[in-house]
Amino acid sequence: MTDYEKALRPQDITRLFIERANERDAQGIAELYDTQAVMAYPPGKETVGRDAIRILWQAILEKAPHFEPEPPLPTLILGDIALTASVALDGAGARAQVARRQPDGTWLRILDRPEFVSPNP
Repeated sequence: MTDYEKALRPQDITRLFIERANERDAQGIAELYDTQAVMAYPPGKETVGRDAIRILWQAILEKAPHFEPEPPLPTLILGDIALTASVALDGAGARAQVARRQPDGTWLRILDRPEFVSPNP
């Protein structure tokens, strides 16, 4: 088993995600999520749990392009819960994630909305 770097700040999760995605490491990506995490993907559906998220990313990474860092929005933290977000480079609008501080002080994603298209006015 690989000893993965842990997120010491909520915003570290995005950096670690990009590194692992570019390494095609679905297990490493899954380790960034809580065991009960919910991911709003594929569009219109939910993927629930770390194991299901790992399986999803295995399939996605087979065809995925190189991932680039996206401009982050300020991280909001309230106690042990944090909201992170970024402006999507692919035109999807924004991406938003909720992370929870773990007993050891590290952070894991509990909710992930990788695609959010802003409605047209």
